[in-house]
Amino acid sequence: MTARPTDDLYVRYMKSFEDSTTHLGACAACQAEQPCETGEPIHERFGRLQDAYLARQKKQQR
Repeated sequence: MTARPTDDLYVRYMKSFEDSTTHLGACAACQAEQPCETGEPIHERFGRLQDAYLARQKKQQR
């Protein structure tokens, strides 16, 4: 049986999702959609990785 190569983008995307949802669950400012110095880079990273992953998925479907 051949080992499947790790999909680094997917792993980073899922980790950023976990980080974002964990922070959101514990941050009243983020829950209220107010500025949060700590949460902003976490949520931005998730958004960037989500966009990259979905773009790659769309490209692979062509």
